[in-house]
Amino acid sequence: MATTEGLVPITRAYLARYYDKYPLAPLPDAATDLAARLRTLSADLAAVAPIAPDEELLEQEAAGIPAHKIDENLWKNREQMEEILFLLNTSRRPVALQQKSTPEDAEIISKLDDIEAKLKDMLKKLEQFQIKNADNVFNTVMTYMPQDFRGTLIRQQRERSERNKQAEVDALVSAGGSIRDRYALLWKQQMERRVQLAQLGSATGVYKTLVRYLVGVPQVLLDFIRQINDDNGPMEEQRERYGPALYTLTKLVLAIRLYLHVSLARYEQRKIEQDDIAVLQQAVIIYTEEFWKFTEFIGKVFVNAPFFISAEDAGAVDARKCDEYKETIIPAGKTHEVILSVEAVNSYIAWDFSLQQGALNMVLDIGFHVEYISPSGEKTLILPYRRYEADQGNFCTVSAGSYKLVWDNSYSSFFKKSLRYKVDAVPPVVEPTVSAIEPL
Repeated sequence: MATTEGLVPITRAYLARYYDKYPLAPLPDAATDLAARLRTLSADLAAVAPIAPDEELLEQEAAGIPAHKIDENLWKNREQMEEILFLLNTSRRPVALQQKSTPEDAEIISKLDDIEAKLKDMLKKLEQFQIKNADNVFNTVMTYMPQDFRGTLIRQQRERSERNKQAEVDALVSAGGSIRDRYALLWKQQMERRVQLAQLGSATGVYKTLVRYLVGVPQVLLDFIRQINDDNGPMEEQRERYGPALYTLTKLVLAIRLYLHVSLARYEQRKIEQDDIAVLQQAVIIYTEEFWKFTEFIGKVFVNAPFFISAEDAGAVDARKCDEYKETIIPAGKTHEVILSVEAVNSYIAWDFSLQQGALNMVLDIGFHVEYISPSGEKTLILPYRRYEADQGNFCTVSAGSYKLVWDNSYSSFFKKSLRYKVDAVPPVVEPTVSAIEPL
């Protein structure tokens, strides 16, 4: 196994030198000015009708300090865009705007439609950015994981976890949950992903049953993904560099939502002035343009960031070659069997094997199949017989008991087979409980 002595996780200081190469252009002053102007216009509308409790809470949020984390602000912006689009939905607009009562109403409608189109486009781009970024992080981590059934199990765990998360969101929506409720859940789920990343780094929690299967993963990688979100860890440098611009955009979108909420609620008593709708339009233009620039910029920074040293430098490639494989010779006409005991359903039976090339450089194969043996001794074929040169696979068990893996060389009259293999019965993994999740 190649040594990783002397290697350390990428540090905040190291990232600081990298970020020096990527200065973020400052936002136009109009971003701050327009947010302040919209909050003032919203306050002035209190003279038309008293501020309702929900409007007061929104005003407090617009005047407050945004969250510190980059990803939390991205989710907050996504939430606010959805809330604004909900307000701008034709069926939610004041009756006068739905009926286009006057030419002035028609002009307001045209401008609101333009605002709606810009925010729909930006919301779609943000959703795509978040999906792409999440996949990039996971796939980068997986590049350094052993390319055998352990990596497969971690991928399956992630896919199962994501399906469960989506089902949780769907259930909330079906039960009548609000946009705010949904995003509170989405952010909680994002924190769960962080917890799982840290658990993967320390092989605890959801990954505790995989501790002994993580042999061959560079410790430097595990240390990094465990520490990445520490309060003074690598991500803090990113927050200090690029956070302020995003915080300003968060305050701007909150001000846009506040004004729209208050003005549309009072439209029957006081129609929106042309000067005011012009301020709103300009705020949306600045917001969508600058937010798109920010996501494009931060996406490039993420993709090129040296979060992970190369697999070769970390010794992962050589380590994978040494992982817990066994070797055996299967004589002509014989078989080799391994029996794995499973105590709980939803365990995994996993295998990874290949044949070593013979002296004559002949292409060799071997039969392989898997049987289930019940406590009473009854056998059931799980994986049908097939001949392979090599194979890697796994399946989730539906019954406790014994599983027999059989390599069959009985069809060969002359040639022995040199088999290199690794098999395991991996107990079920368990999702972290909500109570165990704390912000990182």
